[in-house]
Amino acid sequence: MTGTGENAEQAGTTESPERRKERHARMRERRVAVHRSAKRRLARPGYTTTLRERIGLLDGAGELYDLDEPSDVYGNGIVTALEERTAALLGHEAAVFFPTGTMAQQVALRCWAGRTGNPVVALHGLGHPEVHERNAFSRVGGLHPVRLTSEPRQPTADEVRDFEEPFGALMLELPLRDAGCLLPTWDELTEVVGAARERDAVVHFDGARLWESTVHFGRPLDEIASLADSVYVSFYKSLKGYGGAALAGPRTLVEEARAWRHRYGGTVFQQFPTALSALAGLERELPRLPQYARHARVVAAALREGFAAAGLPWARVHPEVPHTHEFQVWLPCDAEVAGESAIRQGEETGTLLFGRPWDEAGPGIAVTEVGVEAEGLEWTADDVRAAVADFAARLPR
Repeated sequence: MTGTGENAEQAGTTESPERRKERHARMRERRVAVHRSAKRRLARPGYTTTLRERIGLLDGAGELYDLDEPSDVYGNGIVTALEERTAALLGHEAAVFFPTGTMAQQVALRCWAGRTGNPVVALHGLGHPEVHERNAFSRVGGLHPVRLTSEPRQPTADEVRDFEEPFGALMLELPLRDAGCLLPTWDELTEVVGAARERDAVVHFDGARLWESTVHFGRPLDEIASLADSVYVSFYKSLKGYGGAALAGPRTLVEEARAWRHRYGGTVFQQFPTALSALAGLERELPRLPQYARHARVVAAALREGFAAAGLPWARVHPEVPHTHEFQVWLPCDAEVAGESAIRQGEETGTLLFGRPWDEAGPGIAVTEVGVEAEGLEWTADDVRAAVADFAARLPR
C-alpha cells in the first residue's frame, strides 16, 4: 500500500494481527487529519472534530434554553424539557432520555416482553442489536431475538405474517444502516406494521436515524414515528449532538423504562451538556436533513456517471437513489487500496470525496459509506464527477 511504506500484499494473510491493527490505527489517524485539513468535504463526522469545535456546538445555547435555570439533577430540568420536545416531535405520549441507544432499546423491549408475556423479538439479521451489540438482548436483557431475514433489504409483510413461531415484539430498523440505509416504501411499512398487529405483537422502531426519513416516505416525522408502539432515536448520529438517545411511547411504558434505566446505571447525575447539544441538533440540524437527503440524490447520480466515465462501470452506488442522506459505494478493488487512494486524494488535493473507512465486502470488493451534510450542499454534480475522475486515476489498473 503506497504512502505507508507497505504494499497491498502485506495486507493479506501473512501480516500479523498486531501489525494489521497498528496499520489500521495509522490509517485512521491520517483519515482524521485529512478531515481536519481538507478544504472540501461532503460531510464531517463528529469524531474528526477537535474539542474546541465540539464545545463550539453550544455557542448561542441561551437561545435554546434558559441558562439561568437550575442545572439538571438525575434527569430533571433541561433533560425533562428535551424529553417533552422529543415526544412531541415523534407524535408519542411521552419520552425518556437515555445515555445510549443500546440501553434504550434493551429496556424498551424488556418492558414490552413483560407486557406481552413473550420475550421473543423478531428483527432483521443485519439490525444493530444482531451485528453491533455483542448479543446484549440475550446476554443482558433475557430476550430471544429471531431473524425474519438476513437479506440486504427490509423485511416483508409476508415474512412477518408467516414467521414460524410466535413473537412478542417486532423491531424494525429505519433506515437499515448496514444494508445501505435502506427504507421500505410507505405502503410496505404500513403493511409490515399491520402484519405484526395481526399477530398481536407490538412494534418498536430502531429509529437511530429516523430523523432523516421524511423525504423518502413523503410524510412528516410524527406520522412516521407514531406508526410504532415505541421508537428510539439518537441525538448524535444525524443531529451532531454529544451523545444520548430517547425512547418514546405510551406514558406507562416510559415510566417503567425510567425505573429500568436506573437499574441499568443510566440515570446519570448531570446531562446538561449532552441535553443542550441535543436541543441544538433539533433546532439547527433537524430542519436541514431533508435538504441533505435531496442533495444526496444529486451526489449519487454524479458518482455513478463519474465512475462510468472513468472506466469503472462495475462500480455501484447503493441504493441508486438514496433513501436518506447516506448511502453506500461499492468498487471492484481491495479495500486497503481504496482507502489509501481516498486519503491521498484528500492529502494532496484538499478535496476529500470518500471520508469514511473502506471495508472488504468480498474478494476484491470494497465498500464505504457516503454521507451528504452541510458542506456537501456546496458540491455541484460537476464537482463530484471531477473528484471521481481524480480518485479513479489513483486506483491501480
